[in-house]
Amino acid sequence: MSPDLLIWLQERTALSVLSSEVLNAIAQVAVEQILPANERLVVEETDPEALYILQQGRLESKHTNSTSSVWATSLLPGSVINLQELILEQPVQRTVTALTECHLWAVPRAEFQQIVGQYPEIFQTISRQLAQELSQLTSALSYEQERAIALRPYLVTKVKRGIIGTSRYAVRLRQEIREAASNRKSVLIFGEPGLEKDNIATLIHFGSSQRRQPIIKVNCNLLQTSGADLFGRVGGKPGLLEWLGEGTLVLNNTQELPVELVPKIAQLLQNGTYQPVSRSEDTPDVTRTSQARILAIAERTQPAIARCIGQTIKVPPLRVRKADLKALVEYYISLYTRSEGLIKSQVAPEALRRLQSYDFPGNLKELQSLVERALVQSGEATELTEEIFWSAQTKKKQFRVNLLNIYPSLRRFLRSSWYPDRINYGFTLWFFAFIVIVLFVGPQQRDKNFALNMFWAWWWPLVLLGFPFVGRLWCAVCPFMIYGEVTQKLSQWLFPHRKLKQWHREPAEKWGGWFLFGLFTLIFLWEELWNLENTAYLSSYLLLLITAGAIIFSAIFERRFWCRYLCPIGGMNGLFAKLSMTELRAQQGTCSAECTTYQCYKGGPQKGEGMETNGCPLYSHPAQLEDNRDCVLCMTCLKACPHRSVEFNLRPPGIELWTTHVPHSYEVALLLLLLGGIFLHRLPEIQASLGLEIDLTQFFPHLGLSLLVLLVPAGFVFLVYGLMRLLFWVKNYVTQRRRGAKDTKEISRFKVKPFGELVYGYLPLVLGGSLAHYLRLGLGEAGRILPVTFATFGLSGAGLPVVVAHPAVIAFLQGTTLVFSVLLTVVLTQKIARQPFRLLLPQHLGAVIIATSIWAIVVGR
Repeated sequence: MSPDLLIWLQERTALSVLSSEVLNAIAQVAVEQILPANERLVVEETDPEALYILQQGRLESKHTNSTSSVWATSLLPGSVINLQELILEQPVQRTVTALTECHLWAVPRAEFQQIVGQYPEIFQTISRQLAQELSQLTSALSYEQERAIALRPYLVTKVKRGIIGTSRYAVRLRQEIREAASNRKSVLIFGEPGLEKDNIATLIHFGSSQRRQPIIKVNCNLLQTSGADLFGRVGGKPGLLEWLGEGTLVLNNTQELPVELVPKIAQLLQNGTYQPVSRSEDTPDVTRTSQARILAIAERTQPAIARCIGQTIKVPPLRVRKADLKALVEYYISLYTRSEGLIKSQVAPEALRRLQSYDFPGNLKELQSLVERALVQSGEATELTEEIFWSAQTKKKQFRVNLLNIYPSLRRFLRSSWYPDRINYGFTLWFFAFIVIVLFVGPQQRDKNFALNMFWAWWWPLVLLGFPFVGRLWCAVCPFMIYGEVTQKLSQWLFPHRKLKQWHREPAEKWGGWFLFGLFTLIFLWEELWNLENTAYLSSYLLLLITAGAIIFSAIFERRFWCRYLCPIGGMNGLFAKLSMTELRAQQGTCSAECTTYQCYKGGPQKGEGMETNGCPLYSHPAQLEDNRDCVLCMTCLKACPHRSVEFNLRPPGIELWTTHVPHSYEVALLLLLLGGIFLHRLPEIQASLGLEIDLTQFFPHLGLSLLVLLVPAGFVFLVYGLMRLLFWVKNYVTQRRRGAKDTKEISRFKVKPFGELVYGYLPLVLGGSLAHYLRLGLGEAGRILPVTFATFGLSGAGLPVVVAHPAVIAFLQGTTLVFSVLLTVVLTQKIARQPFRLLLPQHLGAVIIATSIWAIVVGR
């Protein structure tokens, strides 16, 4: 026997409680044994062969209980194996396996039993030790039972799911969870309802080093205002924090904490201490320290709590994680079908796009509910189609119908080469040149020149009539921009290394609108002072000047800079297009979830069903459009999109004006200019009505009167707005006096909208007045196009059919247009202002006065 073995048994093993004589006897019969790695030393439920003492290496001890779960522990040098089994003569309770090569001292069973018989103190000592361990185990078990009973109502046993998806939001959220799990700082998990923030708290706990400690979730609105259930009472029942120990406490919905508990929770978060609730004021406060980790969940920030938090995780809402929507839907489908024993269904692409267009205010919980309901409704269908997700519709999509889905032939036509390229380059390009030539060389009167007849009697009434239906559709086939595109192509062909300039957006946004306003003012004055309506070559000059602007700026800048910022006709079209009952938009969810190339905006090669294009000519992304001003309906985005995200919707006319509209000062100026233009077109009638004796054949008197007529309607609109502000002030003053309000700075109940917003209410009246003016030409002269065409080429048109309306019919239609436009103006004003009718009465009466004035000079003459 080695004397070192005796010393080692006394210092390193559980046998040290025995006397030296007993240890010497054991050492005499001990045999050194080497056990290779992964070899079993003893097997569960077998008789022990020897007493083993681990000298070097690592062993693993496993025990399988009746529920087939395995409890494993590691055994280090000094561990004694089979001692209890040999003393009590019972089978081995655990299987022991070598994790590494192990060196052991083995005492054969027979020799050990002989030693036990020779030295009774072994049995007595081991029995006392077992009894002591049993007492400690019973006490610990009793404590754990009480702890389990106290924590059971709040216990969180497992994680529901991980973070699903591959979007940057999902990746960042997973990173934040890993970071939170790597330390013991308190965490605030902040976000909207339905985001399963409690599951994120569970992920943090079970990903940490304290995963074996309990985690409980407490709803803050159910806590006692005294905090006794959380902190316990002095000399009484322990609180949850005491039972929890080093576990994790999840405070759910901290925004609902009782006010009395906020400072106590802040103290707990800040320094980890708390005071149990005293039963009486005479009881001294006792401060205790908590080892628990605090995870707070909130839907609204609470500054007193947020200041004490170590880390904040802001959970992104589902509406910004549209890229993860497909993975989430498939996960929820798998979850439900697996639990119900069903065959997994697939989601149709149209259904997924519909889900992507919805914002999900209820977030993940709403999505899961929606998917499960769709699965129930679909029955045994293997595909979930669009109509099953009937409630997945965002407010922006309410009252809208996608015409491209209803009429597939319309989609095919708009995606074909006919629209608009073949129309533009096969017809418009050459026909416009022909019209300009005819205006130059043909007869100069409207009744003898079909080009002049078409421009004033056909184009103006039709384009004005088209705005409420198709918005800026004219801009898609506009000859001005066609020649601009031809210029760009020629310049790139002649100078292949020359690059067109990029847009200077900031100055263009700031000054472009005022530039086109100035051009439109000059056009109005030119039209009036030089009688453009009945002078062919001057009308030709007007067309050529606008075309020249498009050509010059197209030769300098890329795409259609002129069309977006500088074209006066485009500015008018964009303004009136706001009233349209159709719109081109894109499903924002689909664009953010599936699109990575933005070909509709930037252009690019063919991808899927998306065609090769040069991108939007106006640099407008269809998913970012808030009104119709910057969309010319060229359908480039529809052709380029590989995800069928682009929609052509039927909608309530002008809905953007009271929902998403952003006013612009230059648009307001243009609107008032167009209003004045209605009166300018009837300058002789106004002069006759007022009895003015001004010689309109003289340039400067004619110019002065024209400017005055352009300005007076705008001045009247400003006067009406001033009266309305006065009415609002009086109403608020009377209301405050009636309520006895002393603070004159009190926020008024009735607040008038700024002039720049409310003036858009006149837009239907401006469009209706302009259309009423041109109806005289359209209904009275457009039907003479055949004899006028013959007269243009010196032929006699006698006997050719003429279709014109009776003057009474024209007057009736003009009057109906004005009445209808006044009614729409009143409705639109109410929608924009969102104030009682009586307070907006000045603007309504102002619209009636303006309409009556237009009636007098347009219908009454």
